Amino acid sequence: MATPLLDLLKQHPLFSNLSAAARDRLAGAAISRSYPAGGFLTCAGDCWPYLFLVVEGRLNVVKESGEGRSLVIAELGPGELFWGLAFFQEEMPNPMTLQINQPAALYLWRREDILPLLLENGRLAWELSRLMVKRMLHASEVIEGLAFQPVAGRLARLLLEFPGQAASGPTARSLTLDDMAARIGSTREMVCRFLQRFSDSGLIKITRTEFEITDREQLNSVAQKAKG
Repeated sequence: MATPLLDLLKQHPLFSNLSAAARDRLAGAAISRSYPAGGFLTCAGDCWPYLFLVVEGRLNVVKESGEGRSLVIAELGPGELFWGLAFFQEEMPNPMTLQINQPAALYLWRREDILPLLLENGRLAWELSRLMVKRMLHASEVIEGLAFQPVAGRLARLLLEFPGQAASGPTARSLTLDDMAARIGSTREMVCRFLQRFSDSGLIKITRTEFEITDREQLNSVAQKAKG
């Protein structure tokens, strides 16, 4: 089996405690795939019994409402693991869509190929369970924000976490209005309205190509506010 995958498995927290023989088995069962940006790995409603490891690129975990609105539950990058629901529960359809955000390279494992290894290695099953709990806690935080934090607060929090905002000065905009709306469970019209409000209040500067936080303290105050 190719050394690059074995090196990835040896360094990955979930697989590092496996024996060399077990990692060889895991690498031998891996399926290598590449995907272009804008495509889909799997869609809501699919029975997709795979576990996968992101090597390059980024994917969005998207939940869609009956009205056609989208919410980005999580974003997956290099080194992260995720799965279809049918990997754990046979014939169970996915409740979410996995969309390719940036050109991606992945390794995938079929349920039937990796299940014997999970059953034989309690530590591997335990670490995968811990990862599942982490994902559940993140989803709970997203839901709590949607339920108890107003749109302005959710948008302010997103802006504070905007890539490149650790340094002062403007940074290139990497999210469209639709992208922002999908991440905070709102609409592009509401996002546009609050961006303009933040700009008029001197909290941010934003153009079609650049974005800058000009009053981090006040923007953070907005992000902390919840419904009374």
